[in-house]
Amino acid sequence: MLEVKSEVLDGVLVLHLDGRLDGLTSKSFLEHAAAPELADQALIVLNCNALSYISSEGLRVILMTAKKAKSLGGALTLCDVNPSVNEVMVISGFGEMLGVHADVNQAIKAIR
Repeated sequence: MLEVKSEVLDGVLVLHLDGRLDGLTSKSFLEHAAAPELADQALIVLNCNALSYISSEGLRVILMTAKKAKSLGGALTLCDVNPSVNEVMVISGFGEMLGVHADVNQAIKAIR
């Protein structure tokens, strides 16, 4: 199960992820990120403090979302990543590629 809540802070789309991002939930993540009211957001922060698990499929949909943001002239970054998910981010190289920040405010400052 994955719950995605969104808000726009200082012109940056913040997606709060709660649960598991895997093969079963990746479609709902993509649908939420592609919602018409959010589709044109180029600056995206994924708040991962309540994300308990991520699979390779989860990494794939994050990469797809990051590529979409980049094509719009923006970027995607991560914040508040718990230790187990952070380990996956480090091993996969996603942490270095996208950036991992302590909290939402630092992520917004970094992405601007």
